[in-house]
Amino acid sequence: MSDFHQNGVITDFHNLTRRPVEALEQELCQFSKRRPMGLILPSLFSELEGPALSAIVDELVKVPYLNEIVIGLDRADRDQFLYAREFFSRLPQHTRILWNDGPRLRALDQELESHGLGALEPGKGRNVWYCAGYVLSSGRSTVVGLHDCDILTYDRSLLARLMYPVTHPRFNYSFCKGYYPRIAEGKLNGRVSRLMVTPLLRALKTVCGPLPYLDYLDSFRYPLSGEFAMRSDVLEGIRIPADWGLEIGVLSELQRNYSLRQLCQVDIADTYDHKHQPVSEEDANSGLNRMSLDIAKALYRKLATQGVSFSSEDFRTLKATYYRFALDLIEAYDHDATMNGLSLDRHCEEQAVELFASNLLEAGNLFLDNPRERPFIPSWNRVQAAVPDVLARMHEAVELDNQGKV
Repeated sequence: MSDFHQNGVITDFHNLTRRPVEALEQELCQFSKRRPMGLILPSLFSELEGPALSAIVDELVKVPYLNEIVIGLDRADRDQFLYAREFFSRLPQHTRILWNDGPRLRALDQELESHGLGALEPGKGRNVWYCAGYVLSSGRSTVVGLHDCDILTYDRSLLARLMYPVTHPRFNYSFCKGYYPRIAEGKLNGRVSRLMVTPLLRALKTVCGPLPYLDYLDSFRYPLSGEFAMRSDVLEGIRIPADWGLEIGVLSELQRNYSLRQLCQVDIADTYDHKHQPVSEEDANSGLNRMSLDIAKALYRKLATQGVSFSSEDFRTLKATYYRFALDLIEAYDHDATMNGLSLDRHCEEQAVELFASNLLEAGNLFLDNPRERPFIPSWNRVQAAVPDVLARMHEAVELDNQGKV
């Protein structure tokens, strides 16, 4: 039997017995007759040239239960899009690529912007949002998974474990979040989650007081993981940030829209490694520097919608409180790494914490200075209310790009 426990907030399927992937896939094929499944892959063109994505496609070729695969392709010109069509052509599933920089989808994007409905900046959130719209337009999937395209240790059992809780006909979960140990090459990874999000949530509990929302986020073992699965109707009603706040934004919307009994998390891999972002101390628009800013702003916005008010003094207090929690955690991580024979560079860890602490204050200033900022992409329910035929026209544009001349 699978070993799981209720952590007080959401169901956590932890340390599952590692069933052979073939057994899981056999069951998922049966489940798919009732709940057809799709997969979203948000990708930069550069990832087609990297070491991970070709191996991911090799694994997906073997997956028997997927009804469709939708790839969101960013930063690609015409020749690169044509290359991508050939790159993904070996997938046996119904596969479509959203050429987000192509003339057809750009025209649709500009139309939405004229209605005040588009994503104001490019990023992973915008890419996922358009893929979600296409999934809704295709009507081929009632359950949709999503994972990143830079997973170096990918095998298809990760996807099977991720999809299983949402597709099982006796389960009532609408959303499943994946997690895994962030260990690779003898090192403890996952710096933004370990060194920023965890101590920040604890600091927010101290400064703002105990809140169900903060307890909810803190119950996720890896809130920043890019792997999750959901019922397709979830995609219609959620608003998500366009930037690096995507994962926090999705979790926040689910807490607002769904009973916690409908949400779960599951252990999906024994090892996980992917492309590591540089810290980019000197560039606030890239790497972990940009990521930490976006995540902090996403948290502040959500807390504001729940009635929490912030001032400059509050953010200064939060920075100091976070810094103390983070330094204490570094010591604990150092001991954990030592006990498990892993390496951890305390100097680099403390440098990252100093950057994150500074960015908490900077994100607070940005939040206070721009109260009229539109932080979320509108839900597809709202977009369809304003432009009723938008999904049909998106579907037509994607079909023409994938099957016609470009």
